[in-house]
Amino acid sequence: MAIHIRRRELLVTLGGAAAAWPLAARAQQGERVRRIAVLMNLTADDAEGQARLAAFLQGLQQAGWAVGHNVRIDLRWGSGEPERIRKYAAELVALAPDVILAVSAPAVEALQQETRKVPIVFVTVADPVGAGFTDSLARPGGNATGFTVFEFGIGGKWLELLKEITPRVTRVAVLRDPAIAAGSGQLGAIQSVAPSFGVELSPIGVRDADEIERNVAAFARTPNGGLIVTGSPLATHHRDLIVTIVATHKLPAVYYERMFVTVGGLISYGPHFLDQYRHAAGYVDRILKGEKPVDLPVQAPTKYELVINLKTAKTLGIEVPASVLARADEVIE
Repeated sequence: MAIHIRRRELLVTLGGAAAAWPLAARAQQGERVRRIAVLMNLTADDAEGQARLAAFLQGLQQAGWAVGHNVRIDLRWGSGEPERIRKYAAELVALAPDVILAVSAPAVEALQQETRKVPIVFVTVADPVGAGFTDSLARPGGNATGFTVFEFGIGGKWLELLKEITPRVTRVAVLRDPAIAAGSGQLGAIQSVAPSFGVELSPIGVRDADEIERNVAAFARTPNGGLIVTGSPLATHHRDLIVTIVATHKLPAVYYERMFVTVGGLISYGPHFLDQYRHAAGYVDRILKGEKPVDLPVQAPTKYELVINLKTAKTLGIEVPASVLARADEVIE
């Protein structure tokens, strides 16, 4: 179930997204205040980031943890910038937290360079084993465990969706971050099924705005093109830009996450992200109560959603097949 919170209420709840919430003036006598560090991958003023953080805090509250009473939160926003993420990882570890919530693979990598002892619970990480964060999914083996964002095989589903809504597509640009293991993994999954759909792929990096704009514009000069945006912190960071550029060139596009479609993207298929943050709060709770990351298996998403923006479809002149509409979890008119 999605959270609907007015922005003003949310900012009051989160203390204006301050770096940390102060301890209550007087905790109950004898009660130990636990410390949770949170390293987010978005910016402090990002509504999606605030909603995800709110879902995590809601999960903690349901488990009996009250900010300023029996738990303190030290929060940093990485803004999708590697240097900032490394800096904040060092800052947070220096605060000696009981457990850390790490959002995205770059955050886990930076944190594990600082500590192999402090427990880490991660979310939105595609391949923790391939990235070296855990030994396996069933037995993580180190100080990190958490929730994977999806299996790479979902890439085949994205291409299938693109062909289903626009059969004329024979060329597909794949936006991915080549600097992370998940970038290659998702592209590989799409490459493996591309011949069966009769499409030619063009990988495009997402390091910065210029790279995205230049390469998408070049790709769009030839007809019968479509686009797939794979999951990465950088794609999330540049989502408004990506959706705008794709609209400018009138390209049908499939995205890995709902938030692209709410700002004008055509269609998305992927996990229910807020759900993962609530589950992460459950793992943080168990660690605070004495369990170890090594004993908590890495979990895959259990809830996926298909979201379609019919207004965008109409603008592109696409009639979404009834078979696709019937499967949609949400349709934006």
